[in-house]
Amino acid sequence: MLVRRTVPAHSWAVFFIVVWLYLLTAVTSVAAPYAAMVMDARTGEVLYSRNADARLHPASLTKMMTLYIAFEAVENGEISLDTKVRISRNAASEPPSKLGLKPGQRIALRYLIRAAAVKSANDAATAIGEAISGSEEAFARRMNRTAKALGMTRTTFKNANGLTTPGHLSTARDMTILGRHILYDYPEYYNLFSRRSTNAGVRVVRNTNRKLLAAYRGADGIKTGYTRAAGFNLVASAKRGNKRIIATVFGGKSSAWRNAKVAELLDLGFRRAPAKAPLRKPGRPAYDGDGAKTVVTASTAVRQSPRPQMRPARPLLMADAVADAVAGVLAEAVGEESAEARDAAAPDPADAGSEGREVVQPKVRPRDIVQASLKAAEQSAPEREVVTRFSTSGGQFWGVNVGRYTTRYEAEKVLLRTALAEMATLDGSLRKVVQTSRGFDANFMGLTQEQADLACRRLQARGVPCSTIGPS
Repeated sequence: MLVRRTVPAHSWAVFFIVVWLYLLTAVTSVAAPYAAMVMDARTGEVLYSRNADARLHPASLTKMMTLYIAFEAVENGEISLDTKVRISRNAASEPPSKLGLKPGQRIALRYLIRAAAVKSANDAATAIGEAISGSEEAFARRMNRTAKALGMTRTTFKNANGLTTPGHLSTARDMTILGRHILYDYPEYYNLFSRRSTNAGVRVVRNTNRKLLAAYRGADGIKTGYTRAAGFNLVASAKRGNKRIIATVFGGKSSAWRNAKVAELLDLGFRRAPAKAPLRKPGRPAYDGDGAKTVVTASTAVRQSPRPQMRPARPLLMADAVADAVAGVLAEAVGEESAEARDAAAPDPADAGSEGREVVQPKVRPRDIVQASLKAAEQSAPEREVVTRFSTSGGQFWGVNVGRYTTRYEAEKVLLRTALAEMATLDGSLRKVVQTSRGFDANFMGLTQEQADLACRRLQARGVPCSTIGPS
């Protein structure tokens, strides 16, 4: 006998509700604003993309552009790493994440850069923009000019920190391009993004990207971002062997999901990238600052003829000519007086004649006196010295030499890289490149003997060649 069973109405209702919730979840996950790009950093070749040109909220990925412009401004003399930036009420009032700066407080630019790069501090980013361009609005205009020059065609910046603002949008493609430019345009600063923690002046801060840096082999940057509107964003770079990959994610559901997705994309990039590829660095845009200040360069090179000036009091003797020439060269070498001061102090024959006083002309000197003076000047002409930061140490303190290099550019690059790596002992020192007949010496000056000895020991422990320089 066949028995027909009936299903209660409420059971069917529960079944349909469960199916409806499942379908809704599936549709929602598909429609979530997620974008990604993977690029071979060596060549710029795109290895994978998804919604890469969708304009989305970049959140704190914005700070990559703020830092790019800060590096540019330092390099071109607009501002220095030691410039004391006054914190405005606007910067201090930015919401977290922040360093906790107070209105009117003064803090060195280097600490603001560290806080923006490592902690993603909004108050630090705003302060950087205001220090460079005068206001956040003017800095945003410069950000947009720089973005256009870099080839970021679908990006519009409204502020320096990435907090959600109408119209403040970018794409996964544009942020990948920006990450590649930071890597190759300013490699001396790139190590900032791999620090697990750093001294930001007022306190030590920890990296917002430290979990991926610790978990993924070869990862060494670059920048995280999160707001409610943006979701969890990340531009990451990793190097394994000869391969360097950059992966970008917009719209992650959580930091854990974002990190897992970026790791998956980096793996994909390493699989698809060829083992060998030519390094084609991106073209660096032309400098377009806000009216850069003139970089002060001190030089002791001889700029005047060593021929002694006419003296009205008595005839000029051969010994006087030689003595004056040597004295003039020595005075320029040690910086006792400037050429302008000597010219102003010397009597002017035209003034003497107007007062009715007779100008006594020196005797005609043999030509070999002039030649001997010139030869003495050439032999004793001091070596040209380029000062990369101004100081009043006057050579009375100790210093540290970190090597001799074939070009001035190499020496300056080593100085900057060393200063960033060993800030604890070299902070506040004077970076000098001294040209000699054998090359370009890279020196840190303005240290005490104890500071110089400690810095040298720490650098030698890292494998950096180092020797102390005594006061002259």
